[in-house]
Amino acid sequence: MFKKFIRRPVLSIVISLIIVFLGILSLVKLPVTQFPSISPPKVNITAEYPGANNELLIKSVVIPMERALNGIPGMKYMTSDAGNDGEASIQVVFDLGTDPNVAAINVQNHISSAINKLPPLVVREGVKITREEPNMLMYINLYSDDPKANQKFLFNFADINLLSELKRVKGVGEADILGTREYAMRVWLKPDRMTAYNISADEVMEALNSQSLEASPGKTGESSGKRSQSFEYILKYPGRYSNEKDYGNIILKSSSNGEFVRLKDVADVEFGSSMYDIYSTLNGKPSAAVTIKQSYGSNASDVIKNVKALMADLEKNNFPKGMHYEISYDVSRFLDASIEKVIHTLFEAFILVAIVVFLFLGDWRSTLIPTIAVPVSLIGTFAIMSAFGITLNLISLFALVMAIGIVVDDAIVVIEAVHAKMEEKHLSPLKATEEAMHEISGAIIAITLVMASVFIPVAFMSGPVGVFYRQFSITMVSSIILSGVVALTLTPALCALILKNNHGKEKKKTPVTRFLDGFNNIFTVGAGKYHHLLNKVVTKKMITLPLLLLFCLGTFFLSNKLPTGFIPSEDQGMIYAIIQTPPGSTLERTNQIALQLQKASEDIDGVSSVSSLAGYEILTEGTGSNAGTCLINLKSWDERKESATEIIEQLEQKAKEIPGANIEFFQPPSIPGYGAAGGFELRLLDKAGSGDYHKMETVSNDFVKELKKRPELGSAFSFYSASFPQYMLKIDNDLAEQKGVTIEKAMDNLSTLIGSNYETSFIRFDRPYKVIVQASPQYRALPSDILKLYVKNNKDQMVPYSDFMHLEKVYGLSEITRHNMYNSSEVSGTPALGYSSGDAIKAIQEVADKTLPRGFGIDWAGISKDEVSRGNEAIYIFLVCLGFVYLILSAQYESFILPLPIILSLPTGIFGAFLCLSLFRLENNIYAQVAMVMLIGLLGKNAVLIVEFAVQKKAEEGLSTKEAALQGASLRFRPILMTSFAFIAGLIPLALATGPGAVGNRTIGTAAAGGMLIGTIFGLMIIPGLYYIFANIAAKSKLTYYEEENPLTENTEPYQHDGKFEDK
Repeated sequence: MFKKFIRRPVLSIVISLIIVFLGILSLVKLPVTQFPSISPPKVNITAEYPGANNELLIKSVVIPMERALNGIPGMKYMTSDAGNDGEASIQVVFDLGTDPNVAAINVQNHISSAINKLPPLVVREGVKITREEPNMLMYINLYSDDPKANQKFLFNFADINLLSELKRVKGVGEADILGTREYAMRVWLKPDRMTAYNISADEVMEALNSQSLEASPGKTGESSGKRSQSFEYILKYPGRYSNEKDYGNIILKSSSNGEFVRLKDVADVEFGSSMYDIYSTLNGKPSAAVTIKQSYGSNASDVIKNVKALMADLEKNNFPKGMHYEISYDVSRFLDASIEKVIHTLFEAFILVAIVVFLFLGDWRSTLIPTIAVPVSLIGTFAIMSAFGITLNLISLFALVMAIGIVVDDAIVVIEAVHAKMEEKHLSPLKATEEAMHEISGAIIAITLVMASVFIPVAFMSGPVGVFYRQFSITMVSSIILSGVVALTLTPALCALILKNNHGKEKKKTPVTRFLDGFNNIFTVGAGKYHHLLNKVVTKKMITLPLLLLFCLGTFFLSNKLPTGFIPSEDQGMIYAIIQTPPGSTLERTNQIALQLQKASEDIDGVSSVSSLAGYEILTEGTGSNAGTCLINLKSWDERKESATEIIEQLEQKAKEIPGANIEFFQPPSIPGYGAAGGFELRLLDKAGSGDYHKMETVSNDFVKELKKRPELGSAFSFYSASFPQYMLKIDNDLAEQKGVTIEKAMDNLSTLIGSNYETSFIRFDRPYKVIVQASPQYRALPSDILKLYVKNNKDQMVPYSDFMHLEKVYGLSEITRHNMYNSSEVSGTPALGYSSGDAIKAIQEVADKTLPRGFGIDWAGISKDEVSRGNEAIYIFLVCLGFVYLILSAQYESFILPLPIILSLPTGIFGAFLCLSLFRLENNIYAQVAMVMLIGLLGKNAVLIVEFAVQKKAEEGLSTKEAALQGASLRFRPILMTSFAFIAGLIPLALATGPGAVGNRTIGTAAAGGMLIGTIFGLMIIPGLYYIFANIAAKSKLTYYEEENPLTENTEPYQHDGKFEDK
């Protein structure tokens, strides 16, 4: 059948060209991301309740919404938090694979059933439901050299001129400015003046509402069908006021003799900011911090390129003089650097493989064939990736690097067989190719099927790990199947075209040929010794079986000793610092500390810029006046000597010199959108539902103290604190009623004066802005000032609050967090050096079981939740793969016993992988497991080659089992070593990687190369012995007497030449 392709080289070449052409077309369109999207879909719900404290928010807003949301289809868990700034948010995390749009609609439907249970103020502000875009793409700081440009100006410049442009860039899911400094008309009331004029806050609100409004008077002369008019005029009213002067002139009271009390008499009116909640600075200058997140399925590199082009254009044409921007964080730095690294590795691997092939085959013509065949399979793979919706990411690129070593195999097997025929029977290249293909095409199909069968079951796994394996396995399988196609079409056609029969002819003496001859002589001696050794041990079960047992025990022992992990944290060129100042600290004090840290960090060698945020904490994305964050941007990998972890150590030293704050440093999460930071995340839950925040504080602090004692944990911290100073307002209802004041009125009045209230909004710069009414700051600086304020009673008199109210000092939380409807405390941290995340999780679990009192428990969040629920998945994956391979081989050899030597030879490779991982102090994580799945395929393929030949020889030439085993092993010795060394050579650049993404590269490279080396060397010893044992058993136990002996895909009859093209 395959003779057609040899006799029709143009057909073979065209098939390959079509594969390449499709591959290149797909490659242009493939989206590029750092990892496959494995972070679960999330939906955020935010509600605002101006002036409310956290306990009120939990009672009146969060609990009704949580009850409505609980048990929504596909929900994994939900977390809620409420701060003292009047904002509450709930985040619902769904299982991976839930359609994010459907999830958002479900949330919308469930929330709508709870809307009528919420306070009217909350309903007026609106409950926002957004689908979270997990992938933070960029963090842009806008700053100005002009000293007059303050934060208010920068924020609003960005809001008006930047955001709308950025949101229109294709692939931007969300663009936002941290903080809320947007413009607002501020009406700063003066309560003493208001008392003098006998005006209450309610009256101010009413006047605003009734005098600044939109109106639609209609038209005059509009046709009515009664009589015709000569002209029609449209009537207009100027609408709401939009400047300070008009608002100042609003009339609050008037008397019959023409006296007026205007708003400007009892208040200062200014065009200010709606809130003053976050200070953002870059290298010491005020800045506006813009965050950009990526939408689902877009190409990260393209989006970032477009955003950069847009920013450069805006700076040139739209920015005022002296305004600049700096990109403080940009995923594509790490992404491009690590992907470029892997692409370099691809080329290095390709060259190394070519060198190995040249060494073994010894002539340029033979080396040329695999170098043409390999790119065809690799480029063709892109077409299949695009059909399965796989992106170009680190995982799929690893698969391509690995595939080089595998894909080259098929080509080598063909060339090796053609050379053997030319040497043995002195045939022309054409006849040698035809005869070789007749014998070997079966083995190639078998190898391709075995290799593909290893990876196919893995593609059906679920969960985040499943996504990883799926990307890897589909990429692998497609390159393997394509390489099988190429090996049956293009490679034989090229062999017949290009090869020459130089066997037995004198070669010219050049340094290269001398070296190759020397290498071949050594190799032949080695092969001879190997044959001699096998001859002695092949029949001795007492050597083969104990050796196998040793490997199994070694594998078991090492796998228990190796630290486990999920995804290793990489040096991403970015460090987060979280600042906690003591409870009750003001925003200005926190900002002071952030600026000190900023100064200290700038002295460190590897740091390129620092931006700080006071009032915002990146871990929980919470706000609070005693929280701050610094984003420390490092120089690129080739410009600095220290790794991020070493820089963190230096920073920790410097942070010790800053008094009055608790500062923690960590790196961004290893997978974007999976938690806010690297390390582990868990929640301590008050499952008894006692609602006692002070007890929770002691339990939380004790738990963290216990955690810090464990050597496995590098850091563990919780910012839970119930000691924020607060005042409880106590109203004497009897006294209030005597004075003619209702509690409702007293509280409404306070919430306007102290909390702030807004009635109307107005349009300026094509944006709607609020009119916010609040007492001037000097009237509400101290708690005692509240008692000096007045409220109007039902007799139109002003009554001081001190007449019916007093204050009591209490302590409470600055932010309340809940997890799955329980009160919770967030605990996060990182594993210690030399320990993996798996060790850390085990240690935390032990501490929790031992120390937590009754009624308290823990639950995992973020990436830790998936790592915990994963358990021993790796073992099942191996078993499934082994089972699949075993079944396919049983079908191939028509025996359930003959495949066993192939399956049993695999522990040697797994042992090798574990051994190398532990020697190089790497962990057994997802990369290592991917490498092991691949080893099953590769070592299985080596074993298949030996067993296949032994079975063939036994059937064709009627040899004894021992002879067949010896012959199979000796004949395949050279191609097996050659393909294995080609594969190992391809992995060397990965195993020695440095720079971005080095940990992942080294893990996958070391595990695969180590397993391959040890697995090949010992496999060559064990497989013939195992074949000898099992072939003898198989001979005795047939299913039926008419069973076919030959392998399914083999032709065992000698090849008949058709005499058409006799040797010229």
